[in-house]
Amino acid sequence: MALKKGQLILLDYTAKIKDTGEVFETTIEEDAKKNSIHEPNIKYQPKLVSVGESWVIKGLDDALPETSVGDKKTIEVSSDKGFGARDKGKIRMIPLRKLGEDAEKVSVGDTVEVDDKKGIIRYIGSGRVQIDYNHRYAGKTILYEIDVKKSLDGDDDKISAILKSRMPVEDDKLVFKKNKDLLDITIPEEIFRAEGLALIKHFIQMDLFKFVSSIQKINFIETYTNKQVPKPQEKQTENKSEAELKPK
Repeated sequence: MALKKGQLILLDYTAKIKDTGEVFETTIEEDAKKNSIHEPNIKYQPKLVSVGESWVIKGLDDALPETSVGDKKTIEVSSDKGFGARDKGKIRMIPLRKLGEDAEKVSVGDTVEVDDKKGIIRYIGSGRVQIDYNHRYAGKTILYEIDVKKSLDGDDDKISAILKSRMPVEDDKLVFKKNKDLLDITIPEEIFRAEGLALIKHFIQMDLFKFVSSIQKINFIETYTNKQVPKPQEKQTENKSEAELKPK
C-alpha cells in the first residue's frame, strides 16, 4: 500500500552525488564507516519521517508517496529539488587578512565563516581568497538509496520513535508511561544540563500532540538524587599497652 501524506515512517537511506559517487550522508552506521564519514557522536538509526511534510529534502519527499513499506529503491533528485542551482552571485573574493588568525591555516575546500555566513574556500592566492556561499552540493544531482523500514501506526510506536529521534541518549535510557490521555516522560539524568534541553522538550511535545491525538497532557519528569554520601564515623580503637600488643 502506497504511503500517504502525514504518515509517520522509519526510513533508512544513503545519499551520494550522482556524478562522483561520493557518499555524504547516511542513516546506516556500516555505510558511514565504509565511506569514511562516520562520526562517533551521531546516533545512526532509521530516520523518522512524516511523509509529504518536508522532513527530508524535497525531491525525496515528493517520491515517498510512490513507495510502500518494505520498498528498497534508488531515488534520483535533481538540483532544483535538492540543494538548489549554483548561483554565481554567491561567490565572493575577499582579502585573505579578513580571515584573521585563520588566514595562515585555511586551505582550498575548507568551510569558513565570514560576516556570519558559512562558505567554502575555492581559491587562495595573491593575498586574496575566493569563498563560495552556495551549498556544497548545489547544482548536483543526488541519488538516495532508500529502505522504507516501517509505518508507525500504534501510539506506543509513535511515542518511542519521536523520543528516539529527539533525545540524544541511548534507546534503553528512554522511559515513558501512557495512562489514557496522560503521558509521563522521564528525562535521563545525563541530559539534565544538556544545551538546548528546553528546546528538545518543546519539539517533543509538539510532535506528540500532532501525531498521537489521544494525548492531552505531557509530564516531563526530572528526578534528582542526593549523591553526597555521609562520612562514615571514625572507629574508636582502644589504647593498648605495649605489653598487651606482644604475642604471648
